[in-house]
Amino acid sequence: MVFLEFEKPLESLYEQLEKIKQVGQEGDLDVDPMIRELDSKIKKKQKEIYGNLSGWQKVQLSRHPERPYTLYYISQICDKFIELHGDRCFKDDKAIVGGLAKINGTRCMIIGHQKGVNTKMRQYRNFGMANPEGYRKALRLMKIAEKFDLPVVCFIDTPGAYAGIEAEERGQAEAIARNLFEMATLKTPIICYVIGEGASGGAIGIGLGDAVFMFENTWYTVISPESCSSILWRNWDYKEQAAEALKLTSDNMYEFGMIDGIIKEPLGGAHTDPEAMAKTLKRHIKQQISKLKKLEKAELIDARINKYRHMGRFLDTSANGDEQG
Repeated sequence: MVFLEFEKPLESLYEQLEKIKQVGQEGDLDVDPMIRELDSKIKKKQKEIYGNLSGWQKVQLSRHPERPYTLYYISQICDKFIELHGDRCFKDDKAIVGGLAKINGTRCMIIGHQKGVNTKMRQYRNFGMANPEGYRKALRLMKIAEKFDLPVVCFIDTPGAYAGIEAEERGQAEAIARNLFEMATLKTPIICYVIGEGASGGAIGIGLGDAVFMFENTWYTVISPESCSSILWRNWDYKEQAAEALKLTSDNMYEFGMIDGIIKEPLGGAHTDPEAMAKTLKRHIKQQISKLKKLEKAELIDARINKYRHMGRFLDTSANGDEQG
C-alpha cells in the first residue's frame, strides 16, 4: 500500500497489523483478538483523517498512484468494449481512449482520459494530457454516437491539456472550443464523471454534458493549485493555500451549482476498494442513461443549453443594477 503524507498515522497501524498476522502464522497462535482491536483502531483513525479533508488533501487523493483510471472502470462495468482509434486527421492520441460499449445490454459510447498505471505507461499516455488530436478523436466518437443514437459517457481525469509547442501548432485551443460547440447541441445524452483530476480546458474538452458528476475525492477547476501558486506567489510553496482559495472540491462545485451530484467513494478513496467503486459507478451510469433516454432530442438540447446559461452570477454596476443569476 502507498500512504500519502497525511495518511502516515495509518501506515504504522497497518505495519503493526501485518506483524501480528505474521507472528500468528509463524507461531500458530490465536491473534484474532489483537487483530480485531487493531482493525477497530484503523477504522477509527480513518474516520478521523478522511472525515475532514482539506482541498489540498483531496487533490493528493485524486492523484494517488493506485487510484483506478478509465480503462479499469471500462473493464469492470462493460460487458463488451471495442476501442476506436484516431482522429482521421493526424494520429491516435493515447491520452484519450474511447469506443463502443455495452453495460448490461445497454449500448453507449465511452470516452475518457487515461494516465497509465506505471511510469512506462504514463509516458505512453502522456500522463493523461491530450493533444488536439485527442479531442478531435473524442469528437469523432461523439458524432458516431449521435448518428447511431448512443448515449455518451465521459470519464475526466487529467492535469490539463498538453501545453507543448506542437500541440499549440496543431490548434489545441480550437480543438477544445470545437468540442464545446458541438457537445452543446449533440443530439444524444452526454453524462460526464470527474473520476480524478479535472484541470482547465483539458477537462472541459470532454466535460460538457446533460449531467456532470464528481467522485468524492476529486477536484475540478480552471488551474491546478501548483500552477496557481506559481503565478500568484512566484513559487509552489503556497499550493495548499491556493487549493483552498480555488474552491475546487466536489462539495464546493456542487454548492456552486457547477455539477449535478457527488459520487461517494469508499472510506480512504476509490483506490482502497476499486471493485466497489466500479459497481457504484455502473449503477449510477445505468440510472442516468435510463433517465435521459426518456427525453426528446429537442428537449434534451434545450435543457443542456439552459443548464449552462444559468451557471454563475454577475453584478450589473449600472445605477439600478441588481445581482443577476
